[in-house]
Amino acid sequence: MPDGRLRLERLDLVLLEPATLAALLDGERGEAESLLGAVMPPDWPDEHDRHFLRFRLGELDSEPAAWVWSVRAVILRAEAQLAGHVGFHGPPGANGIARPGALEIGYTIFPGFRRRGYATEAAAGLLRWAQSERGISSFLASVAPANDASLGVIARLGFQQIGERWDDLDGLELVFERLEATSPPQLASGPERQL
Repeated sequence: MPDGRLRLERLDLVLLEPATLAALLDGERGEAESLLGAVMPPDWPDEHDRHFLRFRLGELDSEPAAWVWSVRAVILRAEAQLAGHVGFHGPPGANGIARPGALEIGYTIFPGFRRRGYATEAAAGLLRWAQSERGISSFLASVAPANDASLGVIARLGFQQIGERWDDLDGLELVFERLEATSPPQLASGPERQL
C-alpha cells in the first residue's frame, strides 16, 4: 500500500492526505476531488464530518506517522464515487478504552449508498490489512445503541459487546471487541451481507 490505497472487491480505501483534507475544509471541492480521484457528494462534509476531518488534520499535522492509521475514503471503484469513509481512531492503543495495542475502527457510509454491504466490505478489508500487514490482534468498535445497521456490521465481523461508554459528541455508545483476532475477518455471503 505505498500510495495509501487498499483494493477490495468493489471498493478502494484511500488514505486522505493532509492536502486533500485541507482543500476540502477550505471549500476547494474541485481540488479535493482531483487529489482524491473521485467525485464527492455535494452535501459532504456535513458539520459533524467537518469537525471530524478538522480533528484528523490536526492529528496529522502534529504526528505525520499516524497517517497510516487515519481516515480513508471509501471509493466505489467502478464509478470513482466517494461513498463514505473508514479508519481507525488513531495508532494502536490510542482509543478511549483501556485496551493497550488495540485499534478502534470507525466507519460511515453516506445515505445514498447504504444497504449494499459497503460498510462490511470496507471494515473487513481494513481489519484484514491491520492484522496481516501490521500484526494487530485486538480491535474495538463503539456504536450507538439505536444504530441497527452498524450493530449488524460489527456482529458480522465477529465483534462482541464488552461494555458501554459516554461520548461527549455522540452520547451513549456500546463498546465491542473482536474476540477472534487470530484469523482475518471474512465477508459473509448471501443476503445477510446486505446492509
